[in-house]
Amino acid sequence: MYSEANWTKVAQQFQETLGSSMQKAVAAMSGGASPFPPKSGASPALQLDSTKLLEIQQAYLKDASALWNNGLSPNDAPASLPKDRRFASEAWQSNPLAHFSASSYMLNSQALMGMAEAVEGDEKTKARVRFAVEQWLAAVAPSNFLALNAEAQKKAIETKGESIAQGLHNLMHDLRQGHVSMTDESNFEVGKNVATTEGAVVYENAYFQLLEYKPLTAKVFEKPLLLVPPCINKFYILDLQPANSLIRYAVEQGHRTFVVSWRNPDESMQDKTWDDYIENAAIEAIQVTREITGAKTINALGFCVGGTILATALAVQAARGEKPVSSVTFLTSLLDFSDTGILDIFIDETAVKFREMQMGQGGLLKGQDLASTFSFLRPNDLVWNYVVGNYLKGETPPPFDLLYWNSDSTNLPGPFYAWYLRNTYFENNLVKHGKLTVCGQPVDLSKLDMPAYIYGSREDHIVPIQGAYASTQVLKGQKRFVMGASGHIAGVINPPAKNKRSFWTGNKLALTHDAWLTGATEHPGSWWTDWSTWLKRQAGKQIAAPKSYGSRKYKAIEPAPGRYVKVKA
Repeated sequence: MYSEANWTKVAQQFQETLGSSMQKAVAAMSGGASPFPPKSGASPALQLDSTKLLEIQQAYLKDASALWNNGLSPNDAPASLPKDRRFASEAWQSNPLAHFSASSYMLNSQALMGMAEAVEGDEKTKARVRFAVEQWLAAVAPSNFLALNAEAQKKAIETKGESIAQGLHNLMHDLRQGHVSMTDESNFEVGKNVATTEGAVVYENAYFQLLEYKPLTAKVFEKPLLLVPPCINKFYILDLQPANSLIRYAVEQGHRTFVVSWRNPDESMQDKTWDDYIENAAIEAIQVTREITGAKTINALGFCVGGTILATALAVQAARGEKPVSSVTFLTSLLDFSDTGILDIFIDETAVKFREMQMGQGGLLKGQDLASTFSFLRPNDLVWNYVVGNYLKGETPPPFDLLYWNSDSTNLPGPFYAWYLRNTYFENNLVKHGKLTVCGQPVDLSKLDMPAYIYGSREDHIVPIQGAYASTQVLKGQKRFVMGASGHIAGVINPPAKNKRSFWTGNKLALTHDAWLTGATEHPGSWWTDWSTWLKRQAGKQIAAPKSYGSRKYKAIEPAPGRYVKVKA
């Protein structure tokens, strides 16, 4: 803790060192490229609001004096620790040294975050400062160190050192597998107890396998449903267990359902581009689905990056005078990249150019690099929580299908990723009519005039709700926007049977999400039922369900979930 005498010196050191720390923290998350333009080798200059700094100083000295005086009074009971699940156990409260350590950390954290908020500058600089400070504070928490973690020490004593031995075993295991275990991965096997909805692979090429699922109803709608998941993840987030499978739910509602299962790229795909994925994957999947079913038009769904890919493909087809999709669903997808949330701190000309130089002409973005970046967006929940549990306490994380999927990372071709980075996150070119040429065609998303169902999650840190809503201003057909509770994944994977969370609907679209929300109505439970009602209106009449997979031209190749999804990065 700091006294009044050296507070000014601390503030000066904060300004001098934070620029460098900010560079290192953000660069580490973005693959080693400093996203700050060089200025004669100097770190970015930071200035603090003097009025806010004085307020922080006064509050800090008051709280520090109270904490110190309380620590010197053995007859006084220690004050309760601030609410923080890292220090929630009784061991932190009953151990005076641990209690003081946690209290000091929380006090210093509050002061440092206050100083980060006091930084003067543009919003991007402020966001980078906050991110750098948050990363540093998450890493230096006393709970992360055995010498300071009273809970881990207590467990070591109670187990006579067994927890420490098991922690070392867990550490060696994770070093071998190359990532921190978030769940007991030995409990899961793709095709055995995740991704188990019955179906078959009916088409494959170098980019994807097309899965068709067995109907669960006597009749199906005449327009099939094609799902395009993100290529940065495995498709089975949509088919984890029977009870929380969006794929199975769609089949149960009477839709003849097809899903793109992306190939996990290896060195043979290191030169593949965005155009390759649009022409040879998204457009090909739409065409094959139509040929197999004999349907003139289909319904399509894109999830996350899959939605961006699907929209681009539909724009290319529209430029060719083709409209093979009669309705489209976008789940937590960005078309307008004006608001990309926390991910914006990684993106500027320097960072984009680095990626283009590194892999724009060839190479692979390793799946684990991408997974680590997303994990560190929530470091306490997705990194340090497991470091403490796995290694300091010697615990094995419980089985959790979603976290197993989260650890099953995929690679990306370098040229594909470099193009995506510049033209979406950095320059936002998809919404600039005719700015981009993809597959030889000018991209104009305003030509997508089919009915659209647009879903966003309220607490999404990857696709901010404002970014998801922005699609309503891009697409020109009839639109329905729905907001669900929770985040990027948990908000989407929310089956009706669980009767959890809630969702919001509104009868009138506004220019902004905030304006829309003022007139929206909250409903308990899952948004899936609302989507199902909407989709059935787009699906045409009902016909007899097919008795076999594929068609004469497209024979079943192997059972779902197929080979591609089982390939590890």
